[in-house]
Amino acid sequence: MKLQRKNRLRALSLGAIAVSGALALTACGSDDNGDGGKASGGSSAAANSSIKCDDAKGQLLADGSSAQKNAIDAWVKQFSQACKVQINYKGAGSGAGVTSFNQGQIAFAGSDSALKPEEVTASKKICSGGQGIDLPMVGGPIALGYNVPGVDNLVLDAPTIAKIFDSKITNWNDAAIKKLNPGAKLPDLKIQAFHRSEDSGTTDNFTKYLIATTPDNWKYSGGKAWQAKGGQAASGSAGVAQGVKQNSGAIGYFELSYAKDISTVSIDTGAKSPVKPSTASATADIAAAKVAGTGKDLALQLDYKTKAEGAYPITLVTYEIVCDKGNKAGTLPATKAFLRYIASEDGQKVLTENDYAPIPAEIIAKVRTTIDGLS
Repeated sequence: MKLQRKNRLRALSLGAIAVSGALALTACGSDDNGDGGKASGGSSAAANSSIKCDDAKGQLLADGSSAQKNAIDAWVKQFSQACKVQINYKGAGSGAGVTSFNQGQIAFAGSDSALKPEEVTASKKICSGGQGIDLPMVGGPIALGYNVPGVDNLVLDAPTIAKIFDSKITNWNDAAIKKLNPGAKLPDLKIQAFHRSEDSGTTDNFTKYLIATTPDNWKYSGGKAWQAKGGQAASGSAGVAQGVKQNSGAIGYFELSYAKDISTVSIDTGAKSPVKPSTASATADIAAAKVAGTGKDLALQLDYKTKAEGAYPITLVTYEIVCDKGNKAGTLPATKAFLRYIASEDGQKVLTENDYAPIPAEIIAKVRTTIDGLS
């Protein structure tokens, strides 16, 4: 039953990518979600019964991180069955989400990067008497997916990754890659490195890893916009994953839930063994994160330079960005109800079932308290 439920949730998430957000996510009040009008099983019914709708009603518009979109789709499935609320989460990227939030167009945004000082300042015009805050809600590894015929297990380290994405290493049989993979039959094949075309928190976190671990080989300032020359651009995590899957010799970065039928790189961090991206290895890294935000802001500081055994170093945390005070009265009840659900124990379990990492208990407890105090 657990496997069946997991497969149905994954099918829903993947199907939502191909359908417009408005059609896929506004099916509240309807059980026709591709499963014949049935709920996703007994455990789904239990999850629905634990959702507190309170005064939630109407429609929520949201946008942002594409990395968390598969999780959002699964959450919306459960929440819409329990509460009479329509939710349209576009998943156009972290940059788009923050911009829309600070223009007052959406109830909340998803971002894989915490708000910058200037973005907090801008949010005060929208959050009457308050400001935008970061609520860590989704964790996960940024996988490096690759398509190299005949190579099932690929190990790379930070300097080699940096040189690949900076067009300094351009062929898969390069000496640096051979040294890290002595037993692999690396082909004489051109590398096609895919990156995000739009402002992306996934790009921000990926390049933060390179800046922290190999600054001599990655001399860019970082941020949501891709700065290195060369490579192939694609829109969204789904677009990068599709580019890798369809092109021999390709490599790209995206959240692990998008790595369906795509081989992923193990990272040589300096630990005894290279680390594969997984929910467990990401959790091991995120568990060491420290709260860097002040007040009600819960932005985290991640350790990209970890050498701990079993800890995957390229991780991200997706934040839901909302006003601490001054939320619009018409959408506040629904926003609080949805955020309360996804931060709940049942909501966080959905993450594990969809290849994401739950937020550590101590941190998610603070998130729940903060959500209760939103006004």
